[in-house]
Amino acid sequence: MARRCELTGKGVMTGNNVSHANNKTKRRFLPNLVDVTLISDSLERRVKLRIAASSLRTVEHRGGLDKFLIKAKDVELSERMQRIKREVVAATAANTTDAAGTPAES
Repeated sequence: MARRCELTGKGVMTGNNVSHANNKTKRRFLPNLVDVTLISDSLERRVKLRIAASSLRTVEHRGGLDKFLIKAKDVELSERMQRIKREVVAATAANTTDAAGTPAES
């Protein structure tokens, strides 16, 4: 399993440990990945994700998974999340208009 956030694409970074004597050794900075289940309002189902904790805060700030996905760039999303984004966009478009093209009643 890759150490990469499915929503934002945040991954492993590299750098140096620097001692008091200024000795440098390579190290890795790992993202704080958590397994979460988010609810999609337009799809009316749950989606299990492995995302960074900072991404979870961003999803909540933007108003939920659906709004986050609509605003997110495709290059940042994993293939699985791109597929879910297409489903969300199609579902929101279907909810706003019916087959005849007139606005749906709420």
